[in-house]
Amino acid sequence: MNFIDIILISFALAMDAFAVSIASGSHRFMRNRRSAIRLAFHFGLFQFIMPVIGWYIGSGISNIVNSFSQLLAFGLLLIIGIKMIFESFQSDSEFTHKSSDPSKGGSLIMLSIATSIDAFGVGLSLAFLNINIWYSASIIGFITASLSIIGIIIGNKLGSKFGKKMEIAGGILLILIGLRILFTH
Repeated sequence: MNFIDIILISFALAMDAFAVSIASGSHRFMRNRRSAIRLAFHFGLFQFIMPVIGWYIGSGISNIVNSFSQLLAFGLLLIIGIKMIFESFQSDSEFTHKSSDPSKGGSLIMLSIATSIDAFGVGLSLAFLNINIWYSASIIGFITASLSIIGIIIGNKLGSKFGKKMEIAGGILLILIGLRILFTH
């Protein structure tokens, strides 16, 4: 897996956080810089941590599954991609509820975990492919934080109109990367 693949995976993983950031950016609570930075920082941090956790768990069992690692990586990315696509068709979750600030307390932690669950599975995949996790996770976290800031800005200006489409695009991108891994390794 090369640098471009890691960048593409990073963008695909960041789509959930980007979509949530767009929706959150349309709320009255997200009109100040401090809230935007807090939300983006936590999204980036959790997107950094989750693949590391997944990688360490995956590394422990990688010798067992080394003979079919490409197939396993493809399967995980396929499942995550399909999950992202299906979730995009579900009704709006609690992050769109206007009575709570999505950048504080329990809402912030829940959103950070929810938008980074997919990164855990990618971390497992990266372990099976013997990829340097610290480098990859840093890129994933940075891109997520950056796209979250951009999403909040867009949300402030345009509302949550495009959030669902970004989740679908992220899911499709993960599936395509999984197919590339399957057929090129």
